[in-house]
Amino acid sequence: MSKLHSFISPGSLFICNSQQPQHPMYPLSLFPPVDQSVAAIVFGDGSESRLYPLTKRRSEGAIPMAANYRLIDAVVSNCINSNINKIYALTQFNSTSLNFHLSRAYSGVFRGKEGFVEVIAAYQGLEEQGWFQGSADAIRRCLWVLEEHPVDEFLVLPGHHLYKMDYQKLIEGHRNRKADITIVASSAIRDQDPGLGLLKVNSENQVIEFSMKSDSEPMSSISAQASRRFQNSTHANISSMGIYLINRDVMARLVNEHFPEANDFGYELIPGAISIGMKVEAYRFDGYWEDMRSIEAFYQANMECTKTSNMRYNFYDRDSPVYTMPRCLPPSLIRDALISNSVIGHGCIINRCKIKGTIVGMRTRIGDGATIENSVIMGSDIYQKEDVESSANEGQARAIPVGIGEDTQIRKAIIDKNARIGKNVMIINRDNVQEGDREANGYIISGGIVVVLEGALIPDGSIL
Repeated sequence: MSKLHSFISPGSLFICNSQQPQHPMYPLSLFPPVDQSVAAIVFGDGSESRLYPLTKRRSEGAIPMAANYRLIDAVVSNCINSNINKIYALTQFNSTSLNFHLSRAYSGVFRGKEGFVEVIAAYQGLEEQGWFQGSADAIRRCLWVLEEHPVDEFLVLPGHHLYKMDYQKLIEGHRNRKADITIVASSAIRDQDPGLGLLKVNSENQVIEFSMKSDSEPMSSISAQASRRFQNSTHANISSMGIYLINRDVMARLVNEHFPEANDFGYELIPGAISIGMKVEAYRFDGYWEDMRSIEAFYQANMECTKTSNMRYNFYDRDSPVYTMPRCLPPSLIRDALISNSVIGHGCIINRCKIKGTIVGMRTRIGDGATIENSVIMGSDIYQKEDVESSANEGQARAIPVGIGEDTQIRKAIIDKNARIGKNVMIINRDNVQEGDREANGYIISGGIVVVLEGALIPDGSIL
């Protein structure tokens, strides 16, 4: 049995082959099984500014989520649950935490099978100098590694989105339609996220136009060379999710022959493929999807986890578990606390306090009399004694231990890991500020949400 830990139960660690015996009356599938023919390429890096300051020292995929997880766990778990056992993670910016997590969490997941989760960090060679210039450039420079195994398709995935999807259905539709590229799109039109895009599709789900915007550039649009029989078809607009299934030979031709100077997959390769007449299809996804386009979106996704009913993303689904790093932590210790509609991670020490509608991450220490409402507490990497004594040289930073002090009030806030919150602190956004940069003081305000930085010190009696 794999050592990979599931939040549901140890029994969910077994990963079975979804290929069922064929009935003798029906022919065998003409397509090879997914576990042998598809490799996933997961990008752990997202927009550096989108979730700042949570991304100050980590990439988006490494941000803690729902007490026990990292954002990238949702995407890797989708692959595992979809029987995709060849997974490459391409990382670059602030990647130390993400690389560590991936290498520790998934090292034994495919034990006994021909599968792996392999981290490919940005590198320089004799011919390639400098960082990856974008997703397309990263794939081009790593193609020699990606092609080591004889797969038929590559599944390109952002590593910081939260959703559940059976990729096998996507792969089946792609193969049946004989597509060169299939783009996964949300059926719901939403505010367009820079880095994704808007698709115009005809009645047969062929993509005939792809529009995209960035933070620095206006909307750009590339139209396909559609044949005449599609020109009078009914068109629909749907939002790209930034997920692409692409044939292996098509990938190689696009990055090396057609667009050898292209750096970005969404901005350049996809519009380019449409413009040269490749068959680009859309696959509609109707489920919950959050692309973490802002601090507010990340906050709301965590708040969804505290719901007792109609949970939009279910971490407790035994048929589609979410995997993460195994940890040898004790059960949480709770002393006379009043807790409602909250999620408590492993190894917490919670004293006589009130917690409502809150995510409490691992190893969180909460003092007597504290009140925490509608917040995300990311927890700590260490345990620290509460009776730490300060000295003249160490100062106040040593006097306030990691965790949340006595009689502190926290409301609608995100407290990043290893923060030291003193006693009688009020983190309540008293003046109802919507945007505020107080990074020098250890916090910012984004969308009315107070975000305390990782490792920040908030002295006793502070009011934020």
